Amino acid sequence: MRDALAKREISSVYRLLRRHGVSQRQIAALTGQSQSEVSEILKGRQVMAYDVLARIAAGLGVPRGYMGLAYDEATAVRVAATAEAPQSEEDESVKRRKFLAHAAAITVGAAVFGTDSGSWASSPAQTPAPGRIGMTDVRQVEAATRALRTLDYQYGGGSCRDAVVAQLSWGQQMLGANATDLVKERLYVALADLHNLAGWTSFDTGLYDSARNHFGQALGLAKQGRKEELVANILYRMGRVYLHQDAPDDALKVFQLGQLAALNSGSELAVGILCANEAWAYAKMGSDDQALKLLGRARDEFARANLHEAPAWAKFFDANDLSAMIGTVHTELAQTVDARKYTRTAIPALTKAINGYGEDMSRSRSFNLTSLSINHLLEGDIDHGAKVGRQAIDLSEGLKSVRTKDRMRPLQLEAEKRSNNADARELADRLAKFTGNDSAA
Repeated sequence: MRDALAKREISSVYRLLRRHGVSQRQIAALTGQSQSEVSEILKGRQVMAYDVLARIAAGLGVPRGYMGLAYDEATAVRVAATAEAPQSEEDESVKRRKFLAHAAAITVGAAVFGTDSGSWASSPAQTPAPGRIGMTDVRQVEAATRALRTLDYQYGGGSCRDAVVAQLSWGQQMLGANATDLVKERLYVALADLHNLAGWTSFDTGLYDSARNHFGQALGLAKQGRKEELVANILYRMGRVYLHQDAPDDALKVFQLGQLAALNSGSELAVGILCANEAWAYAKMGSDDQALKLLGRARDEFARANLHEAPAWAKFFDANDLSAMIGTVHTELAQTVDARKYTRTAIPALTKAINGYGEDMSRSRSFNLTSLSINHLLEGDIDHGAKVGRQAIDLSEGLKSVRTKDRMRPLQLEAEKRSNNADARELADRLAKFTGNDSAA
């Protein structure tokens, strides 16, 4: 139970309660949820909202620290937590719509659907500000962000998220300080990128509402700092959250807004990143023509980009990452359109990316090993596919990333389809244990 709580795997928590005689009705009464919500969670629906997790902890009499929720009031605000009275979860599609309206208002200067942020954005508490700041203070924020981003890439968002949030709490105080216009503008950009990283690490640990809040705040600060390239990067990352939630339509809208900002910035690299991710969204929808067209444009933009001048938030996207995106899009098309046709491109692209990643990019290697394993299973090369899948699990066991587990679920399904093969069956069993998702049951 402690292990399930630490991973915030509420479906496992509820199953353990049921196993020990606690009924669905009792769970619902304790946590303030409907029986249908409890039933959906028991079937595997994930709980991401901070306030709902806090309510579950309170209802079950679980110390919040067991679930990593033991924040003080100021930090709770920073992570978009709400400690209000229990209420039902707002529909995720409504939250996506509100974020899109906010992003559109900032990117094109017009509210498409109305700019009410509703429950996804909180009002930061006022904190005492230092009297005056200079460029040295801003450089400290930038240096901390670079160091924390390195930890995120290598060990996962769970390794550094609390440190990012703590750094934000300190950095936000600077906004009330006296400074020259030049220092202020650079401070806006530095804090925008720190919120950008807070959103990314929140996403990686499964805190989607927190991610949305941080990305929303990052957009406003990046716009104040007149950094269109960073606006594009923030929108790319928020779009990835929606891709992960299997909402490619909403992801595509956010990516397209990001592409507007990227074009305004004049950065070929920013445009290339957005095009590659739009291709992924189209692939998820089974639209292979559009996916391949945008992937081709991503290649062209990348070929023109000056990587040496890329800012910290975009430096990750190098030749390895381009190969990874090519492999990822073709893997998606192999699953949604034609396995034989698209695995031929996916396998060499993913292999190239995996071989190019160093130990500082462990999470990216894990994602690509997972996709490579899927392609080998689709091709019928089950022995090799299972071997690569085991490598992905071995690597991911050392990462503090919920996302790596989520990305393995399609692989688990493919392995279970071939459970008459001993290697596939053993891989499916290991995946079920690692992800905590026994889909066969």
